[in-house]
Amino acid sequence: MQNDKHIIHMDQDAFFVSVEVSKEPTLAGKPVIIGGTSDRGVVASYSYEARKYGVHSAMPSKLAKQLCTHAIFIKGNMDAYTKASLEVTDIIREKVPLFEKASIDEHYINMTGMDRFYGFMQYAHDLLEKIIKELIYQFIWFVS
Repeated sequence: MQNDKHIIHMDQDAFFVSVEVSKEPTLAGKPVIIGGTSDRGVVASYSYEARKYGVHSAMPSKLAKQLCTHAIFIKGNMDAYTKASLEVTDIIREKVPLFEKASIDEHYINMTGMDRFYGFMQYAHDLLEKIIKELIYQFIWFVS
């Protein structure tokens, strides 16, 4: 019997932006920054298009505006992000026996022993497909 543990780390990248794009599809493909809109605010999330200009999380909004002058700034809606997170978590809960929710946009799924029945990377892929199919959010995922 092997003692190898197989844990899948599922991280929804640009989570807040994905939720905003699902509500307003015209934002897709544009540099979007979620966070404080005043000069004292900070970046909470950003699209890949904004990342190209050097924008990153926890950056002062004032600096992000300087780096990406054409960015679309959105204050954000934690109620919408929490609802989306709960929807994702419900699907994971339905499909896997043991997981841990680490934050609003990431989960750790214990696949130990399950790989004998179903390859755990294939299982992760199928789970992601189910989430994307059932929810309108088009998340970018990192699985490690």
